[in-house]
This record gives sequence, C-alpha cells and structure tokens, in this order.
Amino acid sequence: MAQWTSAIGPAQLARQLQAQQPRPVGAGLRKPPAYRALADGIRLLVLEGRVPAAARLPAERELAVALSVSRTTVAAAYEALRGEGFLESRRGAGSWTAVPAGHPLPGRGLEPLPPESLGSMIDLGCAALPAPEPWLTRGVQGALEELPPYAHTHGDYPAGLPALRQMLADRYTARGIPTMPEQIMVTTGAMGAMDAICHLFAGRGERIAVESPSYANILQLMREAGARLVPIAMAEGLTGWDLPRWRQVLRDAAPRLAYVVADFHNPTGALADEDQRRQLVDAARSAGTVLVVDETMSELWLDGDLAMPRPVCTFDPAGATVLTVGSASKAFWAGMRIGWVRAAPDIIRSLVAARAYADLGTPVLEQLAVNWLMATGGWEQAVELRRAQARDNRDALVTAVRRELPDWEFHVPRGGLTLWVRTGGLSGSRLAEVGERVGVRVPSGPRFGVDGAFEGYVRLPFTVGGPVAEEAAVRLAAAARLVETGGGSGGAEPPRTFVA
Repeated sequence: MAQWTSAIGPAQLARQLQAQQPRPVGAGLRKPPAYRALADGIRLLVLEGRVPAAARLPAERELAVALSVSRTTVAAAYEALRGEGFLESRRGAGSWTAVPAGHPLPGRGLEPLPPESLGSMIDLGCAALPAPEPWLTRGVQGALEELPPYAHTHGDYPAGLPALRQMLADRYTARGIPTMPEQIMVTTGAMGAMDAICHLFAGRGERIAVESPSYANILQLMREAGARLVPIAMAEGLTGWDLPRWRQVLRDAAPRLAYVVADFHNPTGALADEDQRRQLVDAARSAGTVLVVDETMSELWLDGDLAMPRPVCTFDPAGATVLTVGSASKAFWAGMRIGWVRAAPDIIRSLVAARAYADLGTPVLEQLAVNWLMATGGWEQAVELRRAQARDNRDALVTAVRRELPDWEFHVPRGGLTLWVRTGGLSGSRLAEVGERVGVRVPSGPRFGVDGAFEGYVRLPFTVGGPVAEEAAVRLAAAARLVETGGGSGGAEPPRTFVA
C-alpha cells in the first residue's frame, strides 16, 4: 500500500522551485551541479512545510519536462533526497516526501514555538504579544463573577452569548455602522470565523481572490478547504490596493469570495485609504463577489497623529456584500480565542446553522471575559497598553535591523504587528532554514504567497523589543552571512541561551 497521503503535480512543483533564488556561491567555491540544486530546492520546500510530508512527487520524466532539464538530473536529485531521508520510494507506488528522524515535522502554517524552546530560540514566527496584564486577570475574574447563571444552562450558544452579541453590535453602531445583534456571530477566533465562511461560501474548487502577499494561515486554511486561490498583487510600498487590478480580476475571474486585510495588512502593514475601500466594495458588488474583510489589526494604530479611515463595512452597512471578521487575538491576546463575524442577518443564520456540524459554540467563560472588558472600559485600557508595547517593539526592531542588515529594505508601517522585509537578494527560505540553527525563527516570504512567490522576503513581527530585538537582528545577520557565503547547508554554530 502506498505511503503517500497527498500529491503535488509537476507544474505546481516546478513553479515553486523556479521561484526560488539560486543558492549563493561563496568565494573560491564551485557552483553546485544541477541535480544538487534541484534536491536542495525540494528539501527546502519540505522543511518549510510548503510541500507536506508524505506528498507524492511527480514521476521523474514529468518533472524533467516541467523544469526543462534532463531526466538524469531529476533521477539524481531524487536519489540524493532518498539518501538524506527526505524521500521514500516503492516500485509501483512512486516517490513521496519524508522528514528524517530527528527533524521536527514542519507545520504548513505559522505555529508558535512551545514555551520550553524559548530559552535558546527567539521566535519571530508568530505575530502575537504577551497578555496585557493586569487586564487579562481582571477580565477572567469578572467573567467568573458573571458565570453562575450560565452554569445552569447547557452552555451551547452557537451564535454567541446574547450579551456579547449586543455589545459587539453596539460597538459597530458607535463607529457609525448601525448594527443589530442578529448581524453578529461569535466564533472561536478569527480563524474559526474564516473557516465557517469558507465552508458556507466557497466549496471545493471555488475561486477566492486574495491579496498577494496575504496572511499565511488563512491561505493555508483556504487551500485545505479545496479553494482555488486567485492572487492580486498589492500596490507598491504601504499604499494599499491596486484597484484597477482588483476590478479586472473580480470581473474576469468572478471569484465567489475575496479576502482582504484593509487595516495594517498582514504581512505588509499597509493601510487602505477610504477611497480604496469604497471602490473595492463597489467592484465586489458589481461582480457578485462576497468580500471578507479581516479587521483583527484595526485597533492597532501606533502613531498618534494617524487618522483612521472608516471601516470597509461603512460602504455596505446591511452586510450583504461585506462580511467583517474581528478578533480579540491581536488587539488583546492570542490566548483569548474570541472572534466574530458581522454580516446580514440571513447570512449569520446560515453560518450558525452550519456550525452544528463544526464546533457548536465558543467557550462561555472567554466570551464573558471579553464582554466584561468591553463593558467596563478595560478593553480600551488594555488595547492602549498593547499599542504602547507594539510601538516600542517596532521602533527597537527597525533600529536593530537597519544597523545589522543595512541592505535589507522595508517601509515602516504606522500600525499592526508586522514588518515586511526585502532581504537584499537573499533567499527567504534559506534564511528561515539557517535562522533556526543560529537561534532565530523567522517565516520566509513564500509562506505568504501563492506558488512560491516572495522568495526574496521575510516577515518580522513586533513581538520582541529592547535587548531581545537587538539580539534577534544579530542572529539574522549571522544567518544572512551564512547564506551569502554558501554556508547554509552545513552545520551552524548552535544558538546560545538568551535571557531577556
């Protein structure tokens, strides 16, 4: 019986391989043979999880045609991967990817490191900050005081606690978008909201238009749902969306859904202006596309003189075209798994009905905690603390990266939690691989693209500051030197333990 659980076609694998930048060759070193470069490219894809373990690879002849190389080159590359433990084969069953013993199984999204790894590894993979105490503790204590009446019920609220739905509706109304509780569904984080929306609107094979780049975990969620992703390039710098391109793609491809992050886009940090928001809603309405707007970063403006544009749902207050997703995870704490969807009442009813076959509902205690914080003013104070943390971290990280890596290019965003960095011609995938060995974990650009795009980028979140940010930049510079000299394939100096 075959041991592979999925398959990757020759055209898709070729696109991902061709998007990779060639490995730099150090002074006095010879360029590696073609088969070695191919084996190295496939190994990088497996190590990053962009080609999953146990994925059947194309036959040698098929991949040779797709890459315009000889079959001998592909055969030699496959043989090298088998010798390193990254490929297994069986006559009649083909060849499939594997992870050698001793290597952790790579994730396909951006998972946080376990706490026990943080002593020697600086984690820049997850864009999340520690809890804003004392507000987490106060919120949980307030929730416990309000819990007894709910403890006498079954505890399942598929649409969310009525009190929290009313609170969220009132907050949208206060922002100038009249909203009823019937337009709100509380979910288990923004990912839970997106999962419910994708299953309702975008069945297997449906097109979903996405920004390019876009948030890696959402892209992977859509892939797992069987969606066909249609990437639309962002405008240059932090200027938001290229509206002529959006109108053309929505008109020509007619995607069922479109997913955008208008407020401090993840990963670029871009902030769409009000005219772009209005035009995009008009384009989606004309094309019959449901526009999903991720607002998880919307409260994280970091510069005091920034005038925030009105929410995207301002231009579709009924919620028939625009579905708005919010969350407590970025503005408050990732461990507070509370999200929500704002949409038309009939859409909310459909989402709630479908939830019976998913997770039934969101934890009551966490909903009560968020409701208590919003009702008492604790939410605003906690978010202000979060902004101060992110602002200090941003400034420290920007200073350190400019000092240690002056060839790297980026625009400094005015909010959000992420820095999108062009790596001076180096491969983001190789930087990520080598970074793990010198003690800094950083996600490569292709995780945020489709079919290998953005190889020359990495994403750096504002999750560390002060001496930790400085040390992170030092380790990134060490990784860059190893990649530049072609030393990224061998052993690197083990990271030293770092105590903040």
